[in-house]
Order: sequence, then structure tokens, then C-alpha cells
Amino acid sequence: MDSLLERVSALQDFTPVLIALYDTEDRVRYANRAFREAFHLSEDSFPTWVDIIRMNHRDRVGLIINTKDFEAWLLSAQSRRGKQPFRGLELDMHDGRWIWMTETVETDGWMLCVGSDITALRQNQRSLRQDRDLAMRAAQTDELTGTSNRRFVFAKLACHAEAVDKEMETPFGICIIDIDLFKGINDRFGHRGGDAVLRDFVKLAHSTIRRPDYFGRIGGEEFMLVMPRTGLDECVSIVRRILEKVAETRPFADYPDFSYSCSAGVALYKAGEGANELYHRADRALYLAKQNGRARLESVVE
Repeated sequence: MDSLLERVSALQDFTPVLIALYDTEDRVRYANRAFREAFHLSEDSFPTWVDIIRMNHRDRVGLIINTKDFEAWLLSAQSRRGKQPFRGLELDMHDGRWIWMTETVETDGWMLCVGSDITALRQNQRSLRQDRDLAMRAAQTDELTGTSNRRFVFAKLACHAEAVDKEMETPFGICIIDIDLFKGINDRFGHRGGDAVLRDFVKLAHSTIRRPDYFGRIGGEEFMLVMPRTGLDECVSIVRRILEKVAETRPFADYPDFSYSCSAGVALYKAGEGANELYHRADRALYLAKQNGRARLESVVE
């Protein structure tokens, strides 16, 4: 058995196919030689996906990222990454290659990425596929903040509810989060300032949630977080970390004393209820949080 595993390991480092394994925090736990060379990673480094992308963009190596707003691009990519059991995507590389990368996500959130060189495909096919991918991304993304939009996150909510009812998945939780007194922020700083607070909150949320979680803006200053295969205590813990980060943030350099807060309502899915029923229970919990003083989290079991 040991000799077989050694042979497999040797072949993984010999193959030109890119192979990497990420944990639930989206940190590389294994990457073969081809993957490390493509993304310019040293043998002893095990960075997060975000760290890899930031380094590639900064040093103009590895993945080509064509955008005028890197942070918005990064948030949008995070909101889609690892959110399906399987997906494929095309990557343009600075070395001239075109890589077809697949993501296979286990039920526990670990993800296997496998990339193949498909540079030989005709250019016109490549352009058509890239146009299609851009259109799909736009249909799933909130234009202002770069995170997922209402349509995408509600579709994922419905999918998980259906999976639980078919006993394909364990129960899960959702949270509705609302930025407190947002009208006052707009009144004080104008809509541009309000937009900056929305983007600040999205950035903080994405830096806190796990990769298997779904997060999106569902309207105005209201957001929804779907937490697959997660019990109430862990749901509460994740959301509390978000609220703690919000309490510490200072989004305006010119107003270092300005801060804002969020209220949140958490609910667990109950077998047989519809996705809308779950949403309304979480929304009732949010109402309680607002009623009880804001800047807090409330949860409902029934």
C-alpha cells in the first residue's frame, strides 16, 4: 500500500495537470508541482485562495485578472467560488496558457481543483465561452457591492431546503442581517457614503464566512447568509464574528470616529417548511433584534 501511495504521489508531481486541495477556510492543503508553478507558489507555502489571487494580481504572474476594480472582482469571485458540488471555469494565465479548471466540493466543504491546459481550442470558441461566463456572472451579482444578488442567494436557499427534505443533506441555518439606521448614514454622508458602508460591510462579511456559505444582498441595506449543514450554535457563532468585525470597522478615513452597527436574525430550517417560511422566521428574529435595541443578534427555534 505504501509503495502504491508513493507512486500516486510521484505521478501527481510529474503530471502537467494542475491539482490542489482546499479546506473549508479556502486554504491550500495540498498542491502538486504543476499547480504551484502555474500560480507561483513555493513548495512550503499553503496560502488561502484570496492570498494567491492578491499575489498574482500584484506581481502580474499566474492568473490574469482584467478589471478596473480588483476588490470588487475579488468579492464577486468569492461569492461564487465553491458554491456548487461541481463547476468548471476557464482561466487566462500570464504564461499564455488557457486552463480549464474544475471545482469538486465535498459535503464537508473541502474542495478539489483540477486544471487542464486547453490553449489549443480555437480563439473564436474561447471568446464565445468567455462572453457566456461574463453574462452568467452579471446575472448572479449585485452591481453595487460585487457580492451575490437576491436571485442567486434565494435560489440557493430553495435548493438546500429541497435537499434536506429529500434527506440528501442535514439541516442548515440562515441569517438576515440589516445595517442599523442606514437612512441616517445616507442623510449624513450622502448616497456615495451609504454605498461605501454597504461595500465595507460586504468586505467584512466575506472575510468572515466559510467558503461553503452563501451570502448576498437581498435589497437595500439587507443581506442574507445561508449556512449549509450547520447547527444553531455554529450559525450564531459565525454571525457574532461578523457583528464584532462591524463594531470595530471605521470605513471613512476622514471620519475616524464614525462607526455603524448591524442587527441579525437567525433561524434553522425545519423539514417540510418552504424556503419562504424559513426566510420569514429569520426576518421575525431580525425584527426582534431591532426591537430589543439593535446591534445584536436574535435567533428563533420554532
